[in-house]
Amino acid sequence: MLKYLFLSVIFLFLLSTLLPLPDIGLLISILCLMTILCTFWTAKRFVRILGSTFLIFGFVLLWSSQADWHQYLFSFGPMLDLLTLFTLVPILGIPIKIGGYSSSINTIIQKKVKTSGHLYILTSGISYFFSIFMNLATLPMTYYSISPLLKGFPVKHENRFMSRAITRGFAMPLIWAPVTPIVGIVIAMTGVSWVSILPYVIPLSVLGIVLDWYIGSRKSSKRMNPMDYLSANEMAATAENMNNYVNRPARVLQILLAIIIFIVLISIAEAQFTYSFLILVSLMVIPFSFIWSILLKKGREFIIQLLDHFQSYTVSMKDQFFIYLSAGFFISTIKGSHTDELLNGWIIGVINVVGMEVFLILLPLIPLGFAFLGLHPAVSLSLMAGALNPSAIGISPQILTVAMLAGAVSSFLVGPYNATLGLMSNMIKESSYKVSNWNLSFTALYIGFVMVYLFILVRLIA
Repeated sequence: MLKYLFLSVIFLFLLSTLLPLPDIGLLISILCLMTILCTFWTAKRFVRILGSTFLIFGFVLLWSSQADWHQYLFSFGPMLDLLTLFTLVPILGIPIKIGGYSSSINTIIQKKVKTSGHLYILTSGISYFFSIFMNLATLPMTYYSISPLLKGFPVKHENRFMSRAITRGFAMPLIWAPVTPIVGIVIAMTGVSWVSILPYVIPLSVLGIVLDWYIGSRKSSKRMNPMDYLSANEMAATAENMNNYVNRPARVLQILLAIIIFIVLISIAEAQFTYSFLILVSLMVIPFSFIWSILLKKGREFIIQLLDHFQSYTVSMKDQFFIYLSAGFFISTIKGSHTDELLNGWIIGVINVVGMEVFLILLPLIPLGFAFLGLHPAVSLSLMAGALNPSAIGISPQILTVAMLAGAVSSFLVGPYNATLGLMSNMIKESSYKVSNWNLSFTALYIGFVMVYLFILVRLIA
């Protein structure tokens, strides 16, 4: 039942965006309320507590503002655009999976990589590369493509090596990648266009990945002789694999070409249509992935994988549906009860005391701090969106966007409760706290650079 409920909500939401129909908003609000009620007992205990807190505070805000009964019902529904993106974005990973690109990656490593430092850079780079398109699917694809070859390199702590390279490479493009939910949230909040923030956020992304490569490749050792760690059968299999894919490494460039085409299409669509950035990305995911699969002559395989995605993946999102719809209700009540005006007044007071520069420099620490309380960056940024109005508090929307996105990226690296570290810890069989500790020093250094960068931006734009 949950599967059909989730898909119905998403379908009606997209339909209402494209074709505004009478009373469809009421139906969507009712389905959102049903979704919260149906997922309450199936969600994890911590998620239930957090979501219930949002719901209780939301009801209190509406009650204290003497809202009409219909306001309670129509407050359900915000953040459906985010849930739609969460549901559809993994579909972009299907052409990469069915296209056999992981074999090309293995061939590159076997032929070109000579030291553990080079392997670290390549692992982090591949994770960065895939993250632009695949979101969380990046982690398992990168890990299972590279980990079998790790035994050919003298790496002392293999789990730490893989965890650092993959999570850091994965996090850096999330500050600008068009399929990243947090990018869409902040753009919707600040009112800036996606293209306009690229000159501000791409330098931070490049700085982060280069910093990671420098730190990760400092202690580099030469690759071992294959005879030292492969049996005769494994040597033969490796040789056969390399012969089979002798021309395959260049196919990895197809992913780069696809990324460029997708970014160009999003840029054009954003300039031509009035739909929100999140909606534009969501609408383009399936046709773009299908055309890519057709070009790979894998159209039938794509349809099978797509149906399987809707059969299994949507049900696995019950926690996300509960927490995001609950948080969306709370955000809606903040606006409906005019609490956002009070919060904006408080923020202006803080800015008057500490100054604009100090406030913006410390702003990235807010989503980072929320991450240690169990809030996903998308949730914490959405909550902040209800309180931060750039025009009301006199902050440049571009700088505000940079500050919030940089804080979100940092929270992906060290937040022990988010899905990024949770998935990584499951793969390497280590606790999420240990994975978080491995990224602490890098994250602290990165945040330091972010603060300096924000200080420079404030001075230049002001």
